[in-house]
Amino acid sequence: MEDSRIQNSILSRRGFIRSSAVSAALIGVGGYRAGAAGIDKVTGRIVEKGRIKQSVCGGCLSKAKIPNEESAVLIKKMGILGRDLVRRDDWDLLKKHGLVATMVSGAGSIKKGLNDKSMHAKFLEDFKNNIAAAAEYKWPNVICMAGDREGIGDDEGMDNCLTILKEAVKIAEDHEVTICMELLNSRVNHPGYMCDKSAWGFELCRRVDSPRFKMLYDIYHMQIMEGDLIATIRKNIQHIGHFHTAGVPGRHELDENQEIYYPAVMRAIVETGYKGYVAHEYTPVRDPIESLIQAVKACDV
Repeated sequence: MEDSRIQNSILSRRGFIRSSAVSAALIGVGGYRAGAAGIDKVTGRIVEKGRIKQSVCGGCLSKAKIPNEESAVLIKKMGILGRDLVRRDDWDLLKKHGLVATMVSGAGSIKKGLNDKSMHAKFLEDFKNNIAAAAEYKWPNVICMAGDREGIGDDEGMDNCLTILKEAVKIAEDHEVTICMELLNSRVNHPGYMCDKSAWGFELCRRVDSPRFKMLYDIYHMQIMEGDLIATIRKNIQHIGHFHTAGVPGRHELDENQEIYYPAVMRAIVETGYKGYVAHEYTPVRDPIESLIQAVKACDV
């Protein structure tokens, strides 16, 4: 085990990126055929090891303009297990193709979230309806947001979130669905967002004290806010129910133009025994199918 870990560390960032870029361009099983359209670009399964259960958000493929049915066939063919942040209208299509909606609506928004007591009655009703719907389809997770500070201190905001979550997790426990609050950066994308530091989020998890409430650890956002990704993940994996990926800076591909070495982060996640999903949530700036192949390969450790 130790020898293989040393061997993994010998593989340089530059060597990995070069090899994955070349393999993404090859014709053949798991390869990419230039000039073809839609699912014809993928000639076989991309996932080989499968120790990371990968999912993909719609934005990663939106520029490809692939119809929903064809998109489902495409990701299934690649070995991707599901779609993330999926609207209710698409649930039956995913079921048809044996895919999972890995994250669906729960309650709250980035601007108006659980830290706003005036919204608790509405949010609790949203949790009831959305958790029950997710359970009916056997989807694992629903998302929630802390909301903007807007004059609310972090201690008060945590107390407010705790108040509604103590009720919401009772519903989640009954339905065997996990509520995940997303960690977002407040430096670049979401100024004022309250759940912008992992320490705050993990403390909220400890206070809620339920296996059905965890953090959605967005690797892109947490790299911007605090870095130290691998150590933080290893120390707090019991409080993490889901992951998102994207390149820093820019929220684009997981390639040589960004600073996170995703294979190392994914190996650390695997070593913790994590059994949940890792969902890609980047915005491609080049061919979206080629970009997705590269992201899948980078995370298939």
